[in-house]
Amino acid sequence: MTVIDLTQPLGPGMPAFPGSAPPRFEAAATVAADGFAETRLVLSTHGGTHLDAPAHLIPGGRTVDDYPPGHFLGRGVALDLGPGRPDRAAWDRALGGCAFALLRTGWSRRWGTPGYFAGFPTLDRDTARWLAGRGLRGVGVDAPSVDPVESPDLPVHRELLAAGVVIVENLADLSPLPAAPFWFSCLPLPLAGADGSPVRAVAGVW
Repeated sequence: MTVIDLTQPLGPGMPAFPGSAPPRFEAAATVAADGFAETRLVLSTHGGTHLDAPAHLIPGGRTVDDYPPGHFLGRGVALDLGPGRPDRAAWDRALGGCAFALLRTGWSRRWGTPGYFAGFPTLDRDTARWLAGRGLRGVGVDAPSVDPVESPDLPVHRELLAAGVVIVENLADLSPLPAAPFWFSCLPLPLAGADGSPVRAVAGVW
């Protein structure tokens, strides 16, 4: 099996969603001064490649630790998402037996540029509702969000999260993924009561 890393590097100076602060890494101890190294991290639960749990937007929604670890592992498929309404018939055929749909937009190539957070393709609410009814565990995207940054109501988020479907955002380059289904993992940190978490997202291809 070839393992493909789909995670953007997490560190100081990385792109942060408008209105959010980037991570801070601070030396809590050093080998020179203390005989060991330790780093203090200040992170958002929604920074870098991360997942949104229902509690992110749904009152009383499930938190990250409400899901068993196995929920974040399963068969995935890459679906091409461009401008306009997607071909649901083609998506329906591709999704058979899959737990995760990864929306491939090509937007990850803009990671680290000023234009990353504007103009990326997103789902429409009807397609999000259709996906939410497919029995998926998660929907991922190689862009900042499944809704436009300026969206006041985040309707796509709400359709998916209300159905218990986690959302994985800021995935790295999805172009190496095959047309056939693959194994996908987006394990979060087991943060008690958290609305989201950074993840290490990988795909396994045979």
